[in-house]
Amino acid sequence: MEKRKKLKLAANIDGLGWNHVGWQHPEMPADASENIDFYIQQAKLAEAAKFDTLFLVDVSHVGPGNIPHYLSMFEGVSIMSALSMHTKNIGLSVTISTSYADPYSAARQILSLDKISKGRASLNAITSNPGGMVNFSRGHLGKADQYPMNKEFMEIVLGLWDTYEDDAFIRDKENGIFLAPRKMHKVNYRGKYFQVEGPLNLSRSVQGRPVLYTAGMSQKFIDHATSYTDGVFTHGNTLEETLAISQELRRQLVLKGRRPQDFIISISQNPIVGRTEQEAQEKYLELLHLIPYYSLPRPLFFGSAEKVADQVQQWYEKGAMDMLILRQDHPHGLRDFIDLVVPILQERGIFRTEYESDTLRGNLELPHPAFSKI
Repeated sequence: MEKRKKLKLAANIDGLGWNHVGWQHPEMPADASENIDFYIQQAKLAEAAKFDTLFLVDVSHVGPGNIPHYLSMFEGVSIMSALSMHTKNIGLSVTISTSYADPYSAARQILSLDKISKGRASLNAITSNPGGMVNFSRGHLGKADQYPMNKEFMEIVLGLWDTYEDDAFIRDKENGIFLAPRKMHKVNYRGKYFQVEGPLNLSRSVQGRPVLYTAGMSQKFIDHATSYTDGVFTHGNTLEETLAISQELRRQLVLKGRRPQDFIISISQNPIVGRTEQEAQEKYLELLHLIPYYSLPRPLFFGSAEKVADQVQQWYEKGAMDMLILRQDHPHGLRDFIDLVVPILQERGIFRTEYESDTLRGNLELPHPAFSKI
C-alpha cells in the first residue's frame, strides 16, 4: 500500500468571519474584511504554522442579508497578489466563478499571480448563484448553463496554461533568439459559451501549471472535478456523509485512470477550540451574547485541543479529507487552532514541521504536470 501523504491545512482568510456576529467582538477590527494589515497578519500566522495555502471564498452578488464579510471585501487576485509580497512559502488560492468570469482573463491573472509568487498560486473555479449573472452581462443565462460553462472554462484555462512548452523561451542574447516559435501553441477553442484562440502571453509555470480546484457536492461536480482538476472543496454535515463523497471522488478518479494519491480532497470547518472544554464553551458564548437573535450553530469541531485534534485525525485517517480548511467564527479561531491543535498534530506525525518545497504543488505532494495540448 502506498504511503499516505501528510495532512494538509489551509486558512480561509475571510476577514470578519463566517457569521453575522463576530464583527462585534471587541477584539475583531470592524473593517477586517477590507483591512490589508489584518490580512497580512493572518497570512503570516498561517505561514509560520506551515499551512499549505491561504484560501479566499468570493462572492459577486450580495444583499443586506449577507454576512458582514461578504458585504465589503477584497477581490481575490488583488489581495493574494498583495499577500504574496509578505509571504514566501504558503500557497495563494483565488476563487473565481466560471459563471461570471472570462477564461482568458482568469488564466492570465492566476498565472501572473503564480509568477509573482514563484509557483504558489491556485485557482478554485466554481459555479455560482445565477442571480449574479446580470452583474456580468449574462442575465440571459440560467442555472442550466452553469456546468456546461464550467466545463468549457476549465478546458480553456488548462489549455492556455500550456501555451508554451517548458523550454520555449531561449533568451539567447548573443544570437538574438528569444523564443522557439514552434514551442508556442494556440488553443483554438470554439465552445457554446466561450471562443478563445490564444496564445497566452506568459511562460509556463515553475510548478507546471497553477493548482486547479473546483467546489461542490453534486454528481456533475464530481465528474468535472475528476476530469479536470487537482482537487476539490466539498462538504458534508457528518463524517459519514463527507466520507461517502470522498470515496465516490476516488472511485471516479480510478475509473478515469487517475491516481487518487495525486488529488486533494478538502473540507472546511470552523473550529472553536480551547485548552479545556470549558474554555471552548466560553468562547462560543462570547459570540452568542453579541446578538442573541442571530443563530450560531455550535461547530462540528469543538472543544478542548486534544478533542479537536482527535477529530481532525479521525477524519483524515478515515479518508474523509486530505486537507482541512480553517474558517474562523471566533476572532481568534485561526490563532487558537495554530497554538493549541497544530502542535498536537505535529507530535503525532500527521502534519509537517517544515515546508518540503518552494512551490504549492510540491507542498501538496502533487506531481508536476507534463506539458500537454488537449
